[in-house]
Amino acid sequence: MIARLRGIVGRIFDPLAGLLVRAGVSADAVTVVFTLGAIVAALTLLPTGHLLAGAIVLTLLTLGDALDGAVARKAGTSGPWGAFLDSTLDRLTDAAIFIGLAFYFQQQVAGRLGTYGEIAALSCLALGFVVSYARARAGSLGFDANVGIAERGERMVIAIAVCYLLSWGVPHEVGVALLGLLAVASAVTVVQRMAVVRRLSAAQEPEDAP
Repeated sequence: MIARLRGIVGRIFDPLAGLLVRAGVSADAVTVVFTLGAIVAALTLLPTGHLLAGAIVLTLLTLGDALDGAVARKAGTSGPWGAFLDSTLDRLTDAAIFIGLAFYFQQQVAGRLGTYGEIAALSCLALGFVVSYARARAGSLGFDANVGIAERGERMVIAIAVCYLLSWGVPHEVGVALLGLLAVASAVTVVQRMAVVRRLSAAQEPEDAP
């Protein structure tokens, strides 16, 4: 669902992509600028309690993440390097958002609830990296493990939704619970990807046997 949404957003950005290409702006430059913007927003607005401003900026930058692909298509520069750069910098954006949320709970929420929120956010960060690594490692072995209930798009939607909800006065317990559920969903996704690779590798064993 998230991938289809990015495709729709990418088509909406086609006119802007055309303008950027004519101005000589590369897809790589767009990727870097959007990543830096997301990192700065996450690490400055979220820890200081400006959750609504942070959520709005991150929403725009996350949707705009499809712009680099549109620019690459318009310029005819789509290729492995752009995909690699985009995926690598996505990890930095993910880290910044969850670290920003962890600092928010540490600095803005008192007592055990703040500690639980910090732990939940950092758990989402750690397990999210394992989810991404499992897919990348499977791909390097020739397997497609792009499955699971908590892929990157879903993780970003929930993280930013938590920012919106808390900014609207929803109790912190709800935010902690959502992040906790996201951490569990990420762990399930890791298991799902491991199961896929195990099944696919087992199916190859008879063919490779002497």
